[in-house]
Amino acid sequence: MPRPIAGPRSRRLHAAAAARIPGGVNSPVRAWKRLGGNPPTIASGKGAWITDVDGHRYVDYVLSWGPLLVGHAHPKVLAAVKRQMAKGLGFGAPTEPELEMAELLHGALPSLELVRLVSSGTEAAMSALRVARAATGRRLVVKCDGCYHGHADPFLVAAGSGCATLNTPDSAGVPSTITASTLSVPYNDLAAATALFAKHGKDIAAFCVEPVAGNMGLVLPKAGYLEGLRALCDRHGALLVFDEVMTGFRVAWGGWQRVIGVTPDLTCLGKVIGGGLPVAAYGGKRSVMEQVAPLGPCYQAGTLSGNPVAVSAGLATLKLAQKRGFYEQATDRLTAMISDLRDLADRATVPVQFGQAGTMWGYFFNDAEVIDWTTASRSHGPRWQAFATAMYRAGVYLAPSPYEAAFWSSAHGAAEVAHTLKAAKAAFRAAAKI
Repeated sequence: MPRPIAGPRSRRLHAAAAARIPGGVNSPVRAWKRLGGNPPTIASGKGAWITDVDGHRYVDYVLSWGPLLVGHAHPKVLAAVKRQMAKGLGFGAPTEPELEMAELLHGALPSLELVRLVSSGTEAAMSALRVARAATGRRLVVKCDGCYHGHADPFLVAAGSGCATLNTPDSAGVPSTITASTLSVPYNDLAAATALFAKHGKDIAAFCVEPVAGNMGLVLPKAGYLEGLRALCDRHGALLVFDEVMTGFRVAWGGWQRVIGVTPDLTCLGKVIGGGLPVAAYGGKRSVMEQVAPLGPCYQAGTLSGNPVAVSAGLATLKLAQKRGFYEQATDRLTAMISDLRDLADRATVPVQFGQAGTMWGYFFNDAEVIDWTTASRSHGPRWQAFATAMYRAGVYLAPSPYEAAFWSSAHGAAEVAHTLKAAKAAFRAAAKI
C-alpha cells in the first residue's frame, strides 16, 4: 500500500494551524488544494533533501520556491549568517553588506545603475511600478496574462484575452478603480502588444514582464519577443520592466537579460539574492531611479530593507554561484535529467511538454507546445495530479500546482537523479491510466 503524502503528525499540525492561520498556511499554494489539502509539514532540509515531521524524506525541486540555488543549509551560507548574527540582527541604519550587495548586483547587471534593496518580490515590483509612473508621468501599466508580479493591488487582475483587456480585480478587496489602470495581453504575442500600444501608447508608463514566465509553469519567450517589447517601449516612450524575481541569478549569472542581451529600464530581483532569507531589489537607469526618495519625489521605504543578516545569506549564495563553471555544470546536469524524464514519459505514452531555462524547469501534460496562459491552462489536470501524487509518495517534492516552475540546485547529484527517475517511471505509468 502506498503511504499517504502527509503523515499523521503533519495532518495533526495542519488541522491545528487551520484554527489559527487562514487555511492553515501563510501563502495560498502551500494549502495543497489541488492535492487534497493535507501538505506535509517540513522539519528540516540539507542539500537537495527535505524531511517532514513524520520522518519522510524528499528530493526537493521546490527549493523554497527558487531561492536555494546551492541547496538547503549550505555550510558557507550558514557561516555567513552566523557571523552577522553575532554582530547584531538589524539596525535600521546603513550597513556595509548593503553596499557590497549593491555593487555585486551592478557588476552582474550593469543596467542597475542605482539599486534599492527591499524585502520581497512583491515590494520590488510594486515599487518599480510606482517609479515608472513617477518617471513618465503616465498612469497605465501593461502585464501579460498568466504572469505574476506579486500581490500588490495593480497586478491582481483577471487573465485577459484578445488584444487587450482593461481588467477587473482578481481578488476581493481590490478596488476596480486601481486595476482599471492595468492592461493585460497574452504572453509571447507581440502583435497584441503592438495593437495595445497603438491605442494607449501615450498613456502607458511601463510594460512589466517575466522574461521567462514562471508563474503559469515555465514558459519560454519566443525568439524576438523580448527584443520586440524593447523596441515597442522605446517607440512609445514607455519603460520596459523585467521581473527577474524568479529568473535573476537562477537562469544564469545576472539573469535572462544577460542571456539574450536585452536591457530593460528597470529590473526586479528577489529569491536567489536572499539565499533563502527575505531580500529583494529593484533598480535601473540612474535617470529613472533618481525619482526615488530621498533623491526624488517617489516615496518608498522599509524598516527591514537591506537587513544585514538576510543580505549576508544572499551574498554568500551569490559568491558560490560566481565560481567558474557553476551554471554550466548545474544546467548540464538538469538538461540530462530532463532528457531522461522525457524518455520515460514517451515510454509510458503520456504527452508531456518539458521546458528549461538554466536551473529552472517545468512540465505540462499537454499534447502541444505551451507558449502562453491559454495553452498552459489546457494542461491535463487529472494526469498531473496522478503524477504528482505518485512522486510525493515516492519521496520527490514537486510544486503542488501544475502552474509553477520547478528548480534545481548545485546540491542535486547522481543519487538525487536516480531517485527521481525511479519515482518518475512509476508516476508516468500512473498518469497514463487517466
